[in-house]
Amino acid sequence: MTTLHAVSLDDKYDLTKEEIFVTGYQALVRACLMQKEFDRRRGLNTAGYVTGYRGSPLGTLDQQFMRVGKLLAAADIKFQPGLNEDLAATALWGTQQAELRGEGRFDGVFGMWYGKGPGVDRTGDVFRHANLAGSSKHGGVLALMGDDHTAESSTTAHQSEFHFVDVMIPILNPAGVQEIVDYGLYGYAMSRYCGTWAALKCMHETVEATGAIDYRGIRSSVSIEIRPGKLAHPRDSGKGINRKETTVSVVPQNERDAVP
Repeated sequence: MTTLHAVSLDDKYDLTKEEIFVTGYQALVRACLMQKEFDRRRGLNTAGYVTGYRGSPLGTLDQQFMRVGKLLAAADIKFQPGLNEDLAATALWGTQQAELRGEGRFDGVFGMWYGKGPGVDRTGDVFRHANLAGSSKHGGVLALMGDDHTAESSTTAHQSEFHFVDVMIPILNPAGVQEIVDYGLYGYAMSRYCGTWAALKCMHETVEATGAIDYRGIRSSVSIEIRPGKLAHPRDSGKGINRKETTVSVVPQNERDAVP
């Protein structure tokens, strides 16, 4: 006799469930919750910050985050829709500076930016400077590029990989719902280790799809880390080449104005 497992609509965000059925949008929410849990098991007290500006194919991502506000709050994850894409990215730039002076409440803040192709275009200056500024060792930023290759719901067709190549942000391209979560977690690990942001490509065919995802075995590992190899950077001491905590000298505005 076949035994049917009890299922619930709440399973998608229950981290004790190994097999769940989700949409691509919900997979992105789960990735944030999983990152927080992975950090907790490693003894890290981290927080999350999600912001951006909605637009197809990421037009309903904000709704998924808003529906689980209490769950996010319990996990120290803040969802804040941006006034526009570049201001949202600027806020995420700031999250990677939270520990530079040792004054933050958390060990690090991992961030998620979202926006469609034209939003990627207008955010170029922020992407470039935030990426050059670096990400923190317990933070990391994932930038979701919502691409509409056929202009199905956009004024123009757009493919954002070229932009992220230009600003030197590495790109991850998931092939389905399962990989949205997997690559999201790998993206955070990469961002923390090498000190750059990580871009995640989102298209109608992936983020608007649904599927059963499996987190048994290796997929449920809490030790997703990128370790130095034979091609390690000369500055790499085994802890990555991310933005290091340091003492920042802040000069008040009135003193700067007084400099001749």
